[in-house]
Amino acid sequence: MSIFGSMKTAVSGMNAQANRLSTVADNIANVNTTGYKAVSTSFSSLVLPSSGGNYNSGGVQTSVRQAVSDQGDISYTTSSTDLAISGDGFFIVQGPDGTPVLTRAGDFTKDDEGNLVNAAGFMLMGYSYDSGAPAVVVNGFDGLVPVNVNQDGLTAIASTSGIFKGNLDSNAKIAPVAPATAPSANLATTTTDTKKVSMVAYDRLGNKVMYDFYFTKSSVAAAPPPAPPATAATWEVAMFRNADAAVGGATSFPYSTAAVGTGALTFDRDGKMTSTGAVNIVDPVTGQTIAMDFSAFTQLGADFSGTGTPNGQAATPVKDVTVDGDGIVYAKYEDGSTKPLYRIPLANVASPDKLTLMSGNVYSANGQSGVTVTGFPQTNGLGTIKSGALEGSNVDLAGELTEMIESQRSYTANSKVFQTGSDIMDVLVNLKR
Repeated sequence: MSIFGSMKTAVSGMNAQANRLSTVADNIANVNTTGYKAVSTSFSSLVLPSSGGNYNSGGVQTSVRQAVSDQGDISYTTSSTDLAISGDGFFIVQGPDGTPVLTRAGDFTKDDEGNLVNAAGFMLMGYSYDSGAPAVVVNGFDGLVPVNVNQDGLTAIASTSGIFKGNLDSNAKIAPVAPATAPSANLATTTTDTKKVSMVAYDRLGNKVMYDFYFTKSSVAAAPPPAPPATAATWEVAMFRNADAAVGGATSFPYSTAAVGTGALTFDRDGKMTSTGAVNIVDPVTGQTIAMDFSAFTQLGADFSGTGTPNGQAATPVKDVTVDGDGIVYAKYEDGSTKPLYRIPLANVASPDKLTLMSGNVYSANGQSGVTVTGFPQTNGLGTIKSGALEGSNVDLAGELTEMIESQRSYTANSKVFQTGSDIMDVLVNLKR
C-alpha cells in the first residue's frame, strides 16, 4: 500500500464531502425559493487494481441528483396571478435572451408592460385567443407569446351568434296562424299557447339590444291509422326588436318595424327536432346578422322553458384577471362577464430529474432528459394549474441539517487519514537523520 495513495484517497474523500456540503448549502439557502427542487450528492467508489497482499486504495467520486419530479407543498395566496402546478409538468417561460425554458416557479406579477414575470424575471408564455381557440403545438414552442394582462380601457364585442335552448309544450294548441294573424305578420293577438321570451345582445359599440322571441305552434302532422295520436309538429319562431314594441296597448303588437327574423322548427313524434334549428336575426338598425341556433329545443309534454346565450360583450372595463385549472386566462369585467385571453400550456420530459438546471430556477432539456412535449393542463398526464397558489421548495430542512453534520464528521475523519499519512511520511524522513 502506498502512503501517498492513502493520502490521495483521503483528499478524494474530503472533496466528496465538500461537494455534499455544497448541495446542502444550496438546499438550505433555497428552502423558501418558490418551486425550488432539492439536489443531493451520490457517492460511488473508485477501485484501483490490487495484487496479492498489496492493496491499492482508490477513492470516491460524486454525482449530483435532482429531485425535480418530487412535488413541493402548495400554499395559497391572495394574488390571482400566482400559479402552482399540481401534478406533472412545467411552465414555459422566456428569459431576456428570448430562449424558452421550463420552470415550476409560478410567482408571476405584472411588469411595466403588463407581461407576467416571475421573481427571476422570466416571462410566462401562452397561446393567444386573438385568432380563436388555440391549438397546442405538441413538439415545440412555436405559436407561444408572452402572457400580457394589461386590459386598460373599455372593450366591446358585437354579437354574431347565439344559442337558444328549452322545451316547447307538446300539448299546446294550434294558434290561429293564418298569414294575417301569425306573430310574424306583426298583427297578432297572442294566445296563451304562444310563448314569449327575450334575449339581450350587443351592437358594435357594446350597446345592449333586446330581442323578443315568439314561439307559436303552427301545425300538427297527421297520423295514419292505426298509429297513436300525432305529436309531430311545426312551430313558428318570430323575433322582433324590443325597442320597437307598441307602447300603452294590451300587447307588444304591433311593433313599429317588421320581424327581424322568422323560422320554422319541426319535431318528430319523439319530440326531437328534425329541422336544422338555424334562424338568423337580421337587424336593419344595427346592421348586424346574428346566427341563432335553436337545435337544442325539444317538444315534450312539459311546460314551456327557454333561455338564450348570445356571444358578444357590453362596453365594460376589466375588473380582474383569473386563471382556471385548464390554463385559460380570463379577463373578468365589471358586469360579471368573462373573456378568454390566453391559454397556458405545460411541458414535460421523459426524465425530469435529468434536466439541466440553470440560474433563475429554470431548466432546459438535454439528451438524458428526453425531448420536450407540450400539452394543455389535465391532458396527457399533465397536472392542473391552481390560481392564487404557489408551490414551495421540496427541501426537508431537518434532513439537510442532519446531512450537514454527517458531512462535517466525515470530512474530519478523512482529514485524520490525511494527517496520519503525513505523520508516517515524517517518520520516514526522520529515519534518514
